[in-house]
Amino acid sequence: MRRNPRDLPRYTAGERLNHWITGICFILLALSGLAFFHPAFYPLVQFFGGGPWARILHPYIGVVMFVFFLGMVIRFASLNLFERRDVQWLKNVGQMIDGDDHNMPEQGKYNGGQKLVFWGFLLCMLLLLASGVAMWRAWWTLPVNMVRLASVVHAAIAVVMLLFFILHVYAAIWTRGTIRAMLYGTVTRAWAKQHHRGWYRKITGDNS
Repeated sequence: MRRNPRDLPRYTAGERLNHWITGICFILLALSGLAFFHPAFYPLVQFFGGGPWARILHPYIGVVMFVFFLGMVIRFASLNLFERRDVQWLKNVGQMIDGDDHNMPEQGKYNGGQKLVFWGFLLCMLLLLASGVAMWRAWWTLPVNMVRLASVVHAAIAVVMLLFFILHVYAAIWTRGTIRAMLYGTVTRAWAKQHHRGWYRKITGDNS
C-alpha cells in the first residue's frame, strides 16, 4: 500500500502484533469451543488434529490469549477511561448508525463505543479465565458441582464475548479506514479529524 507521508501514526508494530495474536487466539478458541458446545460443530476439531488435541490445546490457547490481552490492557487502559463526552457519544450513537457522525461529540483516541467494548472484553476475559481454570482437570480436580457451574458460566460468557467480537469486527469494517490502522499502523488526517477530532488536535496541534 502506498503511504502518504502526511498520514498519522496510530499503532506501533508491537501494538498491531499484540492485537492480531489476541484476535487469532480468540478465533481458534471460538472454533474449538463451538466443537465442544454442540455435536453439529464437532467436525471443527479437525482444525486442531482431532478431538483429544482440541481439548488439550483449548486451555493453553486461552492462557496465551489472556496474556496478550493483558498486554493490550497495560498499553491502552488509560486511553479507555470514560469521560463525560463518551456518555454523550453513546447517547447519540443512533445518529452515527444513520450515517451522520458530523455532530457527534468530539472524541479522543477511542470513542465511547470502543471503550465500552474494551472494558466488556476485559470483564469477559477475567470471567473466562476464572471459569476455565476451574474446569482445567489436567492440573487439579474441584468438586463436581463447582466444575458444572464453571462450565455454564464459561459457555455463557463465551457467547457474550463472541457478540462483542462480532460488534468489534463489524464496526471496524463499517467505519472505512479503521482496518488500515491495524494493518499498516497509520490513518489519514481526514479520517482522524472526522472520527477522533480530539486525538487529531492533540497529535497535530491543529485546532481548526
